[in-house]
Amino acid sequence: MSVRDTSNIAERGKNSRCILRRSQCPRAGTVRMRFLLITRLVMDFAFLAIILVFTSEVYSSHAGITDWEDAVVVREGLPTILVCTDTSLSGAVAIYWRVKSVGVDEWKVVLSASKKEKFSVVVSGASMKLNDHNFQESRDFSLFLIPRTENSGLYSCLIRQRDGKLKEKIILVAVLTVTVAPAAPIPLLWTLRLTARVDPSYAVTKITWASPAGISLKSEKIKNTGTVAKVPQVQKSNSGVYVCTVRLWGNSSNTAFAFRVDVIVDVNKVAPFTNVTHVTGISTAIQAQTPFLLTCPDVRGDYVRLHWQPPDSKHSDMRLVFVNDSWGGSIYFTNHSKKLQLAGPPYDAESGSFAFLLTPELKDGGVYICDVHCDDVVYGLRTKLSVLKVETRDSSSKLELMCLYTERTQVKRANWYYQNKSRQLSLIGNRPGSISAILPVPITSDTAGNYTCTIQLKSGKTALATQVVQLPHEPWRDDKGVIVTTPSLLPSLSALLLLVLLVAAAVFVLLWRQKRISDSGIEQSLSVYSSEAENVYENPDDIRQQAPPQDSVYMDLKPRGEDDVYKELE
Repeated sequence: MSVRDTSNIAERGKNSRCILRRSQCPRAGTVRMRFLLITRLVMDFAFLAIILVFTSEVYSSHAGITDWEDAVVVREGLPTILVCTDTSLSGAVAIYWRVKSVGVDEWKVVLSASKKEKFSVVVSGASMKLNDHNFQESRDFSLFLIPRTENSGLYSCLIRQRDGKLKEKIILVAVLTVTVAPAAPIPLLWTLRLTARVDPSYAVTKITWASPAGISLKSEKIKNTGTVAKVPQVQKSNSGVYVCTVRLWGNSSNTAFAFRVDVIVDVNKVAPFTNVTHVTGISTAIQAQTPFLLTCPDVRGDYVRLHWQPPDSKHSDMRLVFVNDSWGGSIYFTNHSKKLQLAGPPYDAESGSFAFLLTPELKDGGVYICDVHCDDVVYGLRTKLSVLKVETRDSSSKLELMCLYTERTQVKRANWYYQNKSRQLSLIGNRPGSISAILPVPITSDTAGNYTCTIQLKSGKTALATQVVQLPHEPWRDDKGVIVTTPSLLPSLSALLLLVLLVAAAVFVLLWRQKRISDSGIEQSLSVYSSEAENVYENPDDIRQQAPPQDSVYMDLKPRGEDDVYKELE
């Protein structure tokens, strides 16, 4: 179905204008004038209808389009220009801007213009206009608009030439909505929340946030909300320009669009934290050096702050001992924090689920307050912890079993029990937070065994620790007091002495034999042949050429002087 040319209709409209100029038109009757006026109105409406039919025909011919030539990201409320230019065109043209909104299958004309007609905005409420009114000369058909979220979608720049030829450029317009909370200026220690949402969401591959220092911020995508980045406990250094970068997929002249977001921190104001929710507190006790799970409120938070009040102290002694930021910020801890560690599964501090593992000593009891901060709301959980420990003290007359416990205000009673519960123990309480059982010495089979200290809290919970008392260690008894026979070491010592003597005798025989062999060899090498009248001392080279006797030893002797010829022989 071809698109009709609107030039004849426009010419008719020009001729009909003489109706209004009575001095330039032939005189006619009143009826004729009315007829011509009605005819002109009908023709004007027909022109508008032709435009609508034309756009419908164009849509039919382009119904298979599933992609776009270019894509842009625009920020909601900021003036934007959708570029559409073509300097290769000649002659008069007509321009039509159309839009296909997200979730809609139809194109709608939002603006049309030609050389012979005025601008016509079809969609009401849209802040749109041609960027250049002299588009016939400049060939700049760009669209100026102030976008809102509902203005996202596909935009068509359709150009119709005089000869009826059509040129079209389709642009995907994604609208970015940025939210900064709380409103600036932001008080100190508040949680800064940066939210970015792009419509339509299918156009985006990734959204990232960067701090004023250029450091990438941890962010997460939340359904129906957008991509959120948070900066808990803001400080003065957190003021500045944050950058939101949106990356698109598909055809685009620019795949990354960066937007600046100004954040101002009020250094003269501190967050009040008036919205605090307290969870039901915990009262419990545990034996010293036993791992204890210190829980926090069961909410997903941005960061956690753990305070500790030492046992049996005043509330004014409350101390901050641990801070953890799930958004990748700093972690604060003290010497006391070395006994704490973030708990693992099912807890995950990186995702905002907090709990601690504590392995306490006696002095690590007290009150722990875990505050989880989520945006502007604080959830607090208070845990009162008593730590129990047993020790022994020996003296010449008694063995004292001491049971020590902390956070005494929540302890209802403490007591010692022997494994044979029918036996009465001698108990003393010589100081607060302590109860002792006295045992006579020496320990006998009647008093040895397991002694258990139990404390009961006002909440009804109990904790216990056991001390094992053994019989005195004796050479003929094992740890359980059973008589055993210790083998004598005398046979072992005798065997070792005999071995040493045998080795010494063997060494002596070997040394003596070696000395004897050496003396015999020297005598043979220096022997004198009595039957010959030659010098008793032979030439050493001649001796070496002769077959030497077995085990012989040779010595080369040199004269040393007239009176001391061979001194070595002496």
